Amino acid sequence: MNKTVKFPNGTTVTALGLGTWHMGEDNTRRNAEISALRRGVELGLEVVDTAEMYENEELVGEALAGIRDKVFLVSKVLPYNADFSGTIAACERSLKKLRTDHIDLYLLHWSGRYPIEETVRAMEQLTDDGKIGMWGVSNMDVAEMEEFFSFREGRKCATDQVLYNLAHRGIEYDLMPWCDDRRMPIMAYSPILQGELLSDPVLREIADERGATPSQIALAWTMRGGNVISIPKSGSVSHVEDNIKALDIQLTENELNILDTYFPKPAGKQPLDMI
Repeated sequence: MNKTVKFPNGTTVTALGLGTWHMGEDNTRRNAEISALRRGVELGLEVVDTAEMYENEELVGEALAGIRDKVFLVSKVLPYNADFSGTIAACERSLKKLRTDHIDLYLLHWSGRYPIEETVRAMEQLTDDGKIGMWGVSNMDVAEMEEFFSFREGRKCATDQVLYNLAHRGIEYDLMPWCDDRRMPIMAYSPILQGELLSDPVLREIADERGATPSQIALAWTMRGGNVISIPKSGSVSHVEDNIKALDIQLTENELNILDTYFPKPAGKQPLDMI
């Protein structure tokens, strides 16, 4: 398990994390989801990703009770809360629900109507107050990233969390190189497209030849370049234990070429995909 990603400030985390989008929506799954998160952390997956929008921060807080020091915790502020005072208040609410005194990485979930300078000022205040370790954004394309980097404090942005998987490769044309040039990691949400990729025959064939699962191949593919943190939802212990094996898979040049043939690289600029 040697795939890691480094943030601009030097913080290093395992390249595979634990996504929680859609967790907490079915109360009958609560115990299983808590067990899955705890098992993932136990196995060394530090990154746990949530958001106020997910309405599951209390579940995440319960899952991390007693193991918070082993976790790199990520949450997000909704854009319509992202003025100066709203960002501060949203973070305080998240801290309470998460049962912690700090969030390691706090993201603006997507762009909204408030000036980014105001949101950044709040992020910097939260950093100065020790409430967050660093801040970043989500669902931002190159033009929006350029806006952040047009002023000094905006250049402290630590990451961009976006949709990225074999079926959605548009960021490879411009956003990923832009982030790579600034040594800024990408966080890939829905890296197996909420399970839709798992029935793909090409992916399954590569997996079968490897003695692996389609999920492991799809996740290994997202992590192949060394600058992507992949955060699949892992709602059961068995899924976590399956996914973590992706960290040990190094795809061959031939396998990558096959995947490029069936899931082509972008030939030009594409609108940023979101789900």
